[in-house]
Amino acid sequence: MVNLSRQSPPILLEIDLTSAPIDAEPDDPIAKLRSRGKPRLKAVLRTLHEAGDDDRVVGLVAKLGTSVFPLAIAQELRDGVRAFAKSGKPAVAWAETFGEFSTGTIPYYLATGFDEIWMQHSGELDLIGLSAEVNFLRGTLDKIGVEPQLDKRYEYKNAADRIMRKDFTPEHREAIDRLTESAWDGICAQIAQARGMSVEELRAIVDAAPLTINQAVERKLIDQRGYRDEVYADVRRRLGGDVRLLFAHRWSPRKPLPERAAALLPGRDRGVLALIEGHGAIVTGRNRNSPVDGRMMGCDSVTSAFRAARKDDKVRGVVFRVDSPGGSYVASDTIWREVGLTSTAGKPVVVSMGAVAGSGGYYVSIPADVIVAQPGTLTGSIGVFGGKAVIEGLLDKVGLHTGAVSRGARARLFSNRVGFTDDERARLAEWLDEVYSDFTGKVAESRGMSREAVHEVARGRVWTGADASNNGLVDVLGGMREATAIARERAGLAADAPLRPAIKVPPQRRLRAPRSSDDPRAASMSMTSGWGEFASIANWLGLPSGGPLMMPGVRLR
Repeated sequence: MVNLSRQSPPILLEIDLTSAPIDAEPDDPIAKLRSRGKPRLKAVLRTLHEAGDDDRVVGLVAKLGTSVFPLAIAQELRDGVRAFAKSGKPAVAWAETFGEFSTGTIPYYLATGFDEIWMQHSGELDLIGLSAEVNFLRGTLDKIGVEPQLDKRYEYKNAADRIMRKDFTPEHREAIDRLTESAWDGICAQIAQARGMSVEELRAIVDAAPLTINQAVERKLIDQRGYRDEVYADVRRRLGGDVRLLFAHRWSPRKPLPERAAALLPGRDRGVLALIEGHGAIVTGRNRNSPVDGRMMGCDSVTSAFRAARKDDKVRGVVFRVDSPGGSYVASDTIWREVGLTSTAGKPVVVSMGAVAGSGGYYVSIPADVIVAQPGTLTGSIGVFGGKAVIEGLLDKVGLHTGAVSRGARARLFSNRVGFTDDERARLAEWLDEVYSDFTGKVAESRGMSREAVHEVARGRVWTGADASNNGLVDVLGGMREATAIARERAGLAADAPLRPAIKVPPQRRLRAPRSSDDPRAASMSMTSGWGEFASIANWLGLPSGGPLMMPGVRLR
């Protein structure tokens, strides 16, 4: 006889944090297939923030490793872990090792959000600090006969310095040093608080790292020694033994029947928030993947989504997730316009910045009603650079000579086989001034600042989200959860109002021809780069293919 009263065992949630959950949902079918089954950041965060209230869930266990992912993503996940831990249910992190001849700083920082940390007997704790390294190409270019002829606005716009110089300028070093200091201060404060010690004590331990397992336990940075089986056996014992494992991204809340029935009643206010995602270098055309730069944010795709949100009566507001180092000035300006039109139409736009939202990534954010960033987000970089790399010397080395016939005084302005004339240099400088003036003017208007005040925090300088919050470039420190809550409040929606994509085109509809330019399927498949005809040379030099509103690549490790 079947026992109808039998219940499923309680749930022990698991998270694999040996790599970062996927933030950007893939667009193309191949990428979707490759990412199938991998955890999504939004799903993991939802579970961390909501599953603590689920009486079916009794605990959380997570594996961490040596993989270093962006600090801002680690902060967003750590905030979620702390939210779960407030429920009083066990939250346990374990790792085979926190680094093995590699830094374990950010993975360990994330682990300190859990109540308890285990490490394997053979592991080591490489809590060795934070660093940022920059490669400079000028020496190599000189050897092969390539002359970079670039200009920038202003002294902190350091993406150009990687090509033009062999070492840091004072301003470049100052900016990178402050980024590292700001991020490290935040990490130390949170680790020290979690482990019950002073920041000074922690810094002294860091300076003596790497640590063996015994040293890490002695210094109270690791709670228990153990292999995976020992970790799970201990957690099961504390929870009563009979538990069911479930990946956190597979969890879903159980809503009471009356609540589910009420949602189906006619006339119920079903207002929603639209989620619009902008990931990667900003380019003209449609979202796509580049073999050089990975995912790219196409202005056609993003602007189509904003137009769809404005036309949809159910959409009351927009959450715009921006994770981009910038790119094309024209494409950034195109997106800027649609963000502003949406806000002006009475549908509040709240930007949630991811790991990076600099240069063009900041440009597209400024018309939003509210900008939210993590303390470790890299943002700002309000500036511009441009120019070309002259390969005449390289061609001479290999015996290749170029003949040219032209009409028009500046017909060879963008040719990489001849240097700029004085007149052409002057025109480039005028263009850079125009772009910088437009960029800073828009920041001043949107942020309620004077142009002089904007210039002081602009000049191409990259800031952490924490510093950007202090200097007026960011409104709120937080992640997607905070941005969504603010958008719901501003839109007058309930706290549980749905957040859904602004556009969702079923696969079968994608095969049909678009009916108008407003049809999302009409977005161009153009592969235009932010550098125009200079794209191939930009890629060859290591310049991001996105374009002149690009912040320098910075990775904190």
